[in-house]
This record gives sequence, C-alpha cells and structure tokens, in this order.
Amino acid sequence: MCTVGSPWLSQVKMAAKVSTECVVLSNGVKMPILGLGTSHHGGFSQSAIVYALRDCGIRLIDTAKRYGCEEQLGAAIKQSGVPREQIFVTTKLWPLDYGYESTKTAFKESCKRLGVDYLDLYLIHWPDCPRGKGQDNRTIRAETWRALEDLYSKGLCRAIGVSNFLVPHLEQLIQDCTVVPHVNQVEYHPYQNPKDLMRFCQAHSIAVEGYCPLAKGSALKEPAITTIATKYQKTPAQILIRWSIQNGVVTIPKSTKEERIRENCQVFDFSLSREDMAHLDSLHDGRKMCELSSIANLVMNSG
Repeated sequence: MCTVGSPWLSQVKMAAKVSTECVVLSNGVKMPILGLGTSHHGGFSQSAIVYALRDCGIRLIDTAKRYGCEEQLGAAIKQSGVPREQIFVTTKLWPLDYGYESTKTAFKESCKRLGVDYLDLYLIHWPDCPRGKGQDNRTIRAETWRALEDLYSKGLCRAIGVSNFLVPHLEQLIQDCTVVPHVNQVEYHPYQNPKDLMRFCQAHSIAVEGYCPLAKGSALKEPAITTIATKYQKTPAQILIRWSIQNGVVTIPKSTKEERIRENCQVFDFSLSREDMAHLDSLHDGRKMCELSSIANLVMNSG
C-alpha cells in the first residue's frame, strides 16, 4: 500500500499526489503518514472524499461512529474506484458501546455502514466511560480492550489503538492488556505539543496520530508561522502539516474543500530546517482547540 523512502510529488489534474511515506506500526503494518479527517460538525463531503482518494492519492481516511458519516464514507470509497486494500480505513468506538460484547457488536455495525469486512485501525474513542456502565473506568477500558484484542487476533482489524488517552490511561492499559496499543490519536499542533506523552508513546512503540493540525485555523495567522511560510514559499497550513509530519506524527487535517485538500497534500517537496522545527516547537503553550470538556460531559452523563 505504501513504502518507506524518498517522498515524491507530481501533478495530476492540478492536484498534488501525496507521498508514499508511512509510519511503520509496532506490528509491521504501514500506516500512511498523511490522511484526511472527518467530523460530525460539517466535516464530511462525499465529493471531497472522492477527490482526495482519486485525484490526490490520499490513502488514509479517519472517521468515527460518533461522526455519523460512516455510511456516506463507505459510499465515497466505492465511488472513488480506489481498491479497498489500498485504503487505510480508521473508525472509532464510542463510549456508549464500551464493554466486551457491545464492542464487538459496534464493530460489526461500523463495518456494515462502511461497507467493509475489516478495518485497518480501530480506536477506543475516549478514556472515560458513561456512569451508567456501573464499573470503574479502568475495568471497563480493560474489558473493552480485550474485545479489540480478539478482533485483532482474528484479523478483523489490522491494528488497534486508542484516542485522547493520556499517560496514566496508557500505563493502566499496558498493565491490563496483552497487545500494547499500536496508535494513540490526540490533538497535535504547535500550541499543543505534549512532549511527555510523545516520549511515553515512543518508549512503548505507540505511534502518535495527530488531529487538529491547523489548530482549527488559529495558527494560520501566527507571526512565527507566517514568517516561516514566506521563507519556504508555502502556505501556513503546509508549514503546520510539514512540522507535524517531520515530528513523525501521522497527520489528518480535515477539509471539505478540494482546493484545501490539494494544498494540504503539497508538503512532501520540502523540509523544515532544524532551527525552524525548534522555533515551531517553542510555540507550545498547552492550548487545546477541541472542546474535550464537552465531550467528557457528554460521555459521563450518557448511558
């Protein structure tokens, strides 16, 4: 599906083909380092998905049951004409479905909506669990993870992982599980660059996947970023995505606009200098752009 080596760039129908650069997961599975994210807040466009796959060479698509677009995404994949085995399909398990049997049921339902018989990556969406589950979070996470391990052992998932997990959550899961998560998907951009979490994941061979790489657009006018963009004759968005990729983070910017998707793909024909990478690293101030507190409240008050 992809190879590790020198990235390349070409023009096809005025669209940049993405590099075949990958992150190799701890189990040997190759995961494209650049993909396309979706969301439940206007974050899905079928025509944009088709364009990304067919004309831009995107091969990683990220979604979730929570986003409510799995069925439409499955239709877009078919419409693109790109063979299923060439596309790295990721979706996530919503906390209301946590638990051993309910996880397996939710997995089957997601696959049915996506029109696939296996997933490339299945993620636990959130570390906390609804109060209605009646058990402590650690116990529910471990029970849920055992279901993912079973799906993985049967070849129904090529890789399994988590999303929004912090170091304490990962430490507990590693103690309780057999398969260490292959991926941890978290918010990642220069304002939110969690070094301790990154070091922990690296030490345990957990690949980091970053969402919100443009900080919901708030970083596009950051003077340090616009200055670097001018230096490389690139857009601020391209600088942000390139910074993330050069840090070895699988990066999934969202867009429903073809011109933005094309722009986001044009990041493999240049590299940021060590000094510019360090400058961008220095922008970290702990800001988070995603309203995780509202998600936590939704999770904890459900069920």
